[in-house]
Amino acid sequence: MKISVLTLFPGMFTGPLTESILKRAVESGIVTIALSNIRDFTHDKHNVVDDTPYGGGPGMLMKPAPLAEAIEVANRTAKDKARVIHLSPQGRVLTQGLVKELAREKHLILVCGHYEGVDERAAATLFDDEVSIGDYVLTGGEPAAWVLIDAVVRLLPGALGDPGSPAHDTFSDGLIQYPQYTRPPNFNGMPVPDVLLSGDHRAIAKWRRRQSILRTLTRRPDLLEGAGISPEEVADALRWASEQKSDT
Repeated sequence: MKISVLTLFPGMFTGPLTESILKRAVESGIVTIALSNIRDFTHDKHNVVDDTPYGGGPGMLMKPAPLAEAIEVANRTAKDKARVIHLSPQGRVLTQGLVKELAREKHLILVCGHYEGVDERAAATLFDDEVSIGDYVLTGGEPAAWVLIDAVVRLLPGALGDPGSPAHDTFSDGLIQYPQYTRPPNFNGMPVPDVLLSGDHRAIAKWRRRQSILRTLTRRPDLLEGAGISPEEVADALRWASEQKSDT
């Protein structure tokens, strides 16, 4: 996969791209990440990328011409036509489902917005998608691009040490992940659940499934319908939780 990032501040990516999983994925050739400064696609001596909005109003807007040229050049750097994504609070919210979809692409172009936004003519003609990482406003699209890159790259084959890891992530099956424990077996009087020490893989899988349903029901009930959980499974998990409480 290739990810082209169009930004006014390439230096903001130095840390995120040179540590941990992203660093290893780049070094091993699993992903190529190319940074381009949008100012390099201006043609005036001051490298102006923004201007005041017609009709008045606060702040500045990114001009369409530098964005159009930057996207055109980025598209020419790879044989596969890119999917162009503008990181914007107005976009659809990034979910694990969308991350999986993006991970199947060959080339992504991420446009990091700034100021009050971009000229609407750019939004209407240059972008395939607008994506948000939540209902809040950031100074620019760079942190959102970090999040999207990290989420996508970890799903690429070979990016993680354990190829089975993504299948057990929170949201991988539409549910929040079950509780997990490591050594010591007892911490401050809190023991690891017996079932996890039993070696009974079927019982462990059933325990984890019930815990995922219960945790999702408590913390993110909005996810249950999309996860395809039947009312019977929910009832079973609630009944099991009630039995566990009565046994303590």
